[in-house]
Amino acid sequence: MRLRHLLLPLFALPLLTACVNDGATYEIDNTREHVLSLIREQPYFWDGKVNLFLVVSRMPSCMRRHSMGAFTEKTRVEVYQVPSGAFIIKAGKKMFATETQTCESFAKMDAEPPEGMGTLMGTFRVKKGVLVFVKEGDTDKSAGEE
Repeated sequence: MRLRHLLLPLFALPLLTACVNDGATYEIDNTREHVLSLIREQPYFWDGKVNLFLVVSRMPSCMRRHSMGAFTEKTRVEVYQVPSGAFIIKAGKKMFATETQTCESFAKMDAEPPEGMGTLMGTFRVKKGVLVFVKEGDTDKSAGEE
């Protein structure tokens, strides 16, 4: 009887490893103090969706975590920068606008702006099972993708 209680948690370990809880960071201007970070959380292994959060940070002035909603585990998230310095984040068909001056503004967009999306800075994507940020123009951006 006691042995069964000791073995039961071991059988549950493979189920727990299926959960996603990771993140990746885009360093704006190549500094760790000015970043956009994407966090993926899958609270239940049986749920095929992951919750995405965008952390907008310009330290020491501001940092905010914004919820983007539920997506698939392999959803690509593109980061565009517009001339004003703001960012457009495109996840699947959803788009959001944010900024790093106060880190407070975060809004869902209904359509692409008339003046365009701006410059594609790169993409958050899954490579070899790990979430990474691939800067636009990196030569190996398709190597190792799942």
